[in-house]
Amino acid sequence: MRYDKATSLAYHTGRLARLFQATLYRRIRPLGLSPGAFPALLELARTEGLTQRQLVALLEVEQATLANTLARMERDGLISRKPHPDDKRAQTIWLTKRAHRLMEEVVEAVDWLNERAMADFTAQERDQFIDLTKRAIAALKSERLPTLSDRTDQGPDEPAPN
Repeated sequence: MRYDKATSLAYHTGRLARLFQATLYRRIRPLGLSPGAFPALLELARTEGLTQRQLVALLEVEQATLANTLARMERDGLISRKPHPDDKRAQTIWLTKRAHRLMEEVVEAVDWLNERAMADFTAQERDQFIDLTKRAIAALKSERLPTLSDRTDQGPDEPAPN
């Protein structure tokens, strides 16, 4: 086995993401928010009146995951839904007054988290870290990555994929 977590981008970014989510949750839990609501809140604060389908595409999450998140957000008084003006099957999603009031505190929590995570970085290192992270994300989004079932290097006892 050649895997070395000390040099694995996947290991370190996964760990960083889990730490960010856990720390963010501790900061926004007193506001009555969950980490799952955070990305949807940000998108809706930027562009209200989106449909669920549009939010799925923007957030790059599964439809069922977002449906559950939006149901919780609606239950918690963070969003309201209105009929789409052109598509009778769709609804548009809007932030409530409560959500608008909370956004300032949410952004402050995220700003604190970003500052804390990069406290030992120089300004140039911060810019470089963000740039490199965006480039890694773009590389992964740019093509369909092979799955384990796509492997062509199976051993003699392993059947090749169909």
